[in-house]
Amino acid sequence: MDQSNIMSLPQDDRGGYRQARGTTAAKNRMMTVPVLFKGGTGLIAVCTALFLVAPLVGLCLWCTVQELMEATLSPVLWSALKISFVTSSISTLIVIIFGGVLAFVLARYQFCGKMIIDTLVDLPMVLPPMVTGIALLILFGRNGPVGGWLAEHGMALTFTAIAVVIAQVFVALPFFIRAARAGFESVDRRLETASLLLGASKARTFIKVTVPLVWPTLLAGAILAWARCLGEFGATIVFAGNFQGVTQTMPLAIFSALQDNLGVAIALSIMLLFTSFGLVLLLKFVVGSADVSRP
Repeated sequence: MDQSNIMSLPQDDRGGYRQARGTTAAKNRMMTVPVLFKGGTGLIAVCTALFLVAPLVGLCLWCTVQELMEATLSPVLWSALKISFVTSSISTLIVIIFGGVLAFVLARYQFCGKMIIDTLVDLPMVLPPMVTGIALLILFGRNGPVGGWLAEHGMALTFTAIAVVIAQVFVALPFFIRAARAGFESVDRRLETASLLLGASKARTFIKVTVPLVWPTLLAGAILAWARCLGEFGATIVFAGNFQGVTQTMPLAIFSALQDNLGVAIALSIMLLFTSFGLVLLLKFVVGSADVSRP
């Protein structure tokens, strides 16, 4: 049926025709899947999936349940867990506050040098972790411009839990800013304008209108940032060091345990694996729920 015939139909019939056409197209797409898997495409897909899954399954099956339970009693493990969750939670909160402001500015305003700032925001995602650690060490170290001034006032940042938080914030900010900016850009500005015309202040409009519209993307960005904070290793070991009970997070504890206690290393790895899996699963649930609820 051509376009002119469709437009001649009543409104209800047009909707029914489009729904039927969409259903037929979906069935045709589903019918092509077995054809694809008859060739090399299916084999490549299966091999790729096995390549991703096999190492993780091997990690979980490496030690027995008894060995895993014995390893969980290690004070090193629980100390690393505590430091990881405390520092990553604080870092995520900082990322949400400061990253949210920057994401809003990038989404709503045009200014000179915006492209440069936008590029610098993405840089930590591709920068080698060791380079990030050295850069932070030069800036905040005792001989650095910021760290030197703080040292003169009796405050040191390097090799402390504060350094862990700084490193985590630096590497996690881009993940939240990308998600938050996409959310702010997707908001229908007419809704905000209507709220302002009805007498609401800008702050009230932001809290009552903008935030409820973008909360799924904000939550998704926060989950990504938290997961990135939990897995941070390179910048942390350079800038904060690897001191048990002070700066030793789970990735650093795994690195240390590999040298003398494989059981603890595997136990920590499995815990970090399931934590990351849970966060990614939660992220997919949040994004899926947002897609379903979106008109």
